[in-house]
Amino acid sequence: MCGGVRYELSAPPEYAGYCHCTRCRRRSGGGASLSARAKPGSFRITEGDALVTAYKPETGFEKAFCSACGSALFSRNPDDPEQIGIRMGTFDGDPGVRASYRQWVSSAASWEPIPDDGLPRHPEGRPDR
Repeated sequence: MCGGVRYELSAPPEYAGYCHCTRCRRRSGGGASLSARAKPGSFRITEGDALVTAYKPETGFEKAFCSACGSALFSRNPDDPEQIGIRMGTFDGDPGVRASYRQWVSSAASWEPIPDDGLPRHPEGRPDR
């Protein structure tokens, strides 16, 4: 949001999807969070690395955000730092991927129905491919 953190991808994202888990809903302030999975080794912060702060829950991916403006930037697997989910709203242009699934729909908000968009719905996390 403030432009203090900049990043680049050396390869297009592998896929994208919506997460309806409680943590993502609370972090995003909406009914779901839309992220794109970076190809391992392709994500690099080019500016503002010192501004990146992360919430590190006991389980699950850490949630990185800008300490200056609070914008959600990406999530990262603490057991495999190359597994990065970039918040789609942070891309300057078209990242070239579209949402292809919805996960944690068993935790979806009752106040925002999941649209009938034809995407596969997973009660919990997206199964590995």
